[in-house]
Amino acid sequence: MTGKVEICGVNTSELPVLTNEKMRGLFRRMQEEGPVERARARTELVQGNLRLVLSVIQRFNNRGEPVDDLFQIGCIGLMKAIDNFDLGQNVRFSTYAVPMIIGEIRRYLRDNNPIRVSRSLRDLAYKALQMRDILTHRLGREPRVQEIARELGAAPDEVLSALDAIQEPVSLFEPIYEDGGDPIFVMDQIRDDATEDGQWLQGIALRQAMGHLASREQRILDLRFFAGKTQMEVADEIGISQAQVSRLEKAALAQMRRLL
Repeated sequence: MTGKVEICGVNTSELPVLTNEKMRGLFRRMQEEGPVERARARTELVQGNLRLVLSVIQRFNNRGEPVDDLFQIGCIGLMKAIDNFDLGQNVRFSTYAVPMIIGEIRRYLRDNNPIRVSRSLRDLAYKALQMRDILTHRLGREPRVQEIARELGAAPDEVLSALDAIQEPVSLFEPIYEDGGDPIFVMDQIRDDATEDGQWLQGIALRQAMGHLASREQRILDLRFFAGKTQMEVADEIGISQAQVSRLEKAALAQMRRLL
């Protein structure tokens, strides 16, 4: 079947979509009807929002985790959102559910992180994340660290340290976004202060190789590797896009490698 993609045995091309009015009716059934009707309404809400889970897990495609696993974890977050959603709040269900689905997936990724964190730090971080969800629902906005710490009876610095400790490491080659089809990586956004002392790409041979480049490519390499500027800073100075800087930089380095 054209467009058929199966995740956990689910044909994603056939997933239903619920209107906002239909969902509100199902939530009312969950609150007002008997156990059997509540279970049926909950099942229909889960099935009608699986596309929401699919849209969220696309953000984590570059983590190397099996899509089926991410989908199942995302469904757990969806079910938690359904069970805790309050019709009395003037908020669309998707607005409430997406952060919970993301949070559930991030917790799963943190638990599978090869870098080990002490149990006390991890417990404090998870309590802080749970309190953040509670306060977000209560306040209708993202709570400040001080507010989370006050509710937990902990110091704000302790909460920040715990949250930092469970953050998964990010690869320098992880793409941030694409501009014109060319990916921009984390490393492209990082300034290398050590290069300001001229400790990289030094030597007469390198300067001679640079002499064979066009003036614009020479300017880009000089700003990037001698002045230690990021691609975005170079783009602003020269007056072209970051994607163009990335293309020209890669082509210039490839030409220099051939010359050397």
